[in-house]
Amino acid sequence: MKAIMIKAYGGPEGLALVDLPAPAPAAGQVLISTEAVGVGGVDTMIRSGALAAYGYTEGHVPGGEVAGVVTAVGEDVEASWVGRRVWGATGTGGGYAEQAVVPVQEIVALPADLSAVEAVTLGSAGVVAHFGLAHARFAPGESVLARGAAGSLGIMTVQLAARGGAAAVAVTTSSPERGERLRRLGATHVLDRLGDGPADAPSGYDVIIDVAAGPDMPAFFDRLEPNGRLVAVGAVAGRPPATFGAELMAAFQRSLSFATFSAATVPQAERRAVRGEHFAAAVRGDLKAVVHEVLPLDRAALAHHKMEAGEVFGRIVLTP
Repeated sequence: MKAIMIKAYGGPEGLALVDLPAPAPAAGQVLISTEAVGVGGVDTMIRSGALAAYGYTEGHVPGGEVAGVVTAVGEDVEASWVGRRVWGATGTGGGYAEQAVVPVQEIVALPADLSAVEAVTLGSAGVVAHFGLAHARFAPGESVLARGAAGSLGIMTVQLAARGGAAAVAVTTSSPERGERLRRLGATHVLDRLGDGPADAPSGYDVIIDVAAGPDMPAFFDRLEPNGRLVAVGAVAGRPPATFGAELMAAFQRSLSFATFSAATVPQAERRAVRGEHFAAAVRGDLKAVVHEVLPLDRAALAHHKMEAGEVFGRIVLTP
């Protein structure tokens, strides 16, 4: 089968199209003939070598989520899955390929009216946004700021906060055009990347969902209301300064909270249930899958170039 491998850490040019043996599902796994592969910010971090300490070595096939048709099942998996259209989380990678193995607990059957491209746009991002807001103890009537809102995770945060009854949903983004697109998805206020905006923007927020992290993250503690909560759900801008805790201590009397969130801490059954709800909501038109571009698998390096250049609004999807 054709697959994309990280031949060398560094820039997107380190990605290469290779021929690999087709995988076979082990016990508890299914084999998916992939129709769509989601490209995420974590893929670019893995390719760069930033996550080498977590076991992502050169020779790795990236890709955490796919959608397609089940073509085979391993031992202890119901044969009725064969022939069904599903979304699947590959776990540690392997998605940038014509075929991928996925644990049966990590697949969700797709509604007939939902495309594979839409599924990989919603699948992972929706779960992180949903449970990230829950981790922040978001409640109706509170104000939310989505930092780094132009990607699929930020876009889902905007939509879910608006649907969840937020009093205000502010976003940081890089251009007025992107801001207008986010308004159409539920944003009420558009700020620049440093969190500055028009006079009618809230002076503080109860919840900040931070996709970016990076060196500017500590400044956003000043954007929190008393008892406000900032939850980092990504780090596409890199790690925050090692001294960022000093910013929290300096604001001791405001009782601010900081947390990280990974969907890996959510039980599989809960993740599957939420994905099923999001897929059904997309079919009804209650959630929108925002696709920036669909590229063939062999253009994975171009997809990474576009991600790192900040050109992407929504999700880039690869199709084998």
